Amino acid sequence: MSTTTTEDSRTKSPVALLPIGSFEQHGPYLPLVTDTLIATAIADSISSQHNAFQLPVLAFGCSHEHADFSGTVSIAATTLNSIVIDLIDALNSQGTRGLVIVNAHGGNYVLANAVQEANTRSGIRVGLFPSREDWTEAREAAGITSTNHDDMHAGELETSILLATHADQVLDGWQNADHSAPDRRHLATLGMSAYTDSGVIGYPSLASAEKGQAVLDHLGKAAGDLITLLSEPRA
Repeated sequence: MSTTTTEDSRTKSPVALLPIGSFEQHGPYLPLVTDTLIATAIADSISSQHNAFQLPVLAFGCSHEHADFSGTVSIAATTLNSIVIDLIDALNSQGTRGLVIVNAHGGNYVLANAVQEANTRSGIRVGLFPSREDWTEAREAAGITSTNHDDMHAGELETSILLATHADQVLDGWQNADHSAPDRRHLATLGMSAYTDSGVIGYPSLASAEKGQAVLDHLGKAAGDLITLLSEPRA
C-alpha cells in the first residue's frame, strides 16, 4: 500500500527495514522472484510486530552461481554494495538510528562487508538479518528437520514460505523434487549446475504452508533483539 510523507508515522520510526532478494532460478516449481518474495514476507512479519519503517524491496542481487540456469539475472557485488551504502547515507541524513537489512539470498555475501563498514562510521547503526543462527532457530521452531546446509535452495524452507504466502506461484513438482548434494566445496568456482541438474538442493517434499508461516512468525519476533540494539544511541 502506498503512503505519503505525512500519513504514515512509521516514516519517522527509529529503525528502517530494507528487504533484499534476487532474481534467479529456483528449480522448475518456484518463481524467479522467490528470494524477493521471501525477503518481503520476513520484513512484513517484522513490521507487524515492531515499530519500523519498511522500504521497498531490492529485487536483484548477486546470483552468479546460478548463471547456467535460464532466467537468472544478477548485478555485481560492487553495484549492490554501492546501492546499500547510498541508502544507508540517505537514511542517516533523515535521522534514522538503525537499519535492518533483511537478506533472503545467501549469495549476497557483500552485504556482510557493507554492514561492517557502515558500523565503523558515526551515525546510523546497521544490522543484517536473519543470521545463520536465526535461520536455524526458525527451522527448529517450525518443525523443519532439514538443516541450512543440506536444504540450501528451493527446498523445505523456501517452498514452505512460498506455500504460506504465495501458494498460487508454486507449481506442481515440488512434491518429488528432492535432491541431495552435501559436498559443495567448489560451488563458488563451478556454480550450482555442477551439483544439481534441476537447480534444487534440498527437500521440498517435506514442505508445508504451516511450516512456512511458523518460520515467518518466529523471524518477525526474533528481529526484536536487533531492532532494540540498533535503536539505542551509540556509546
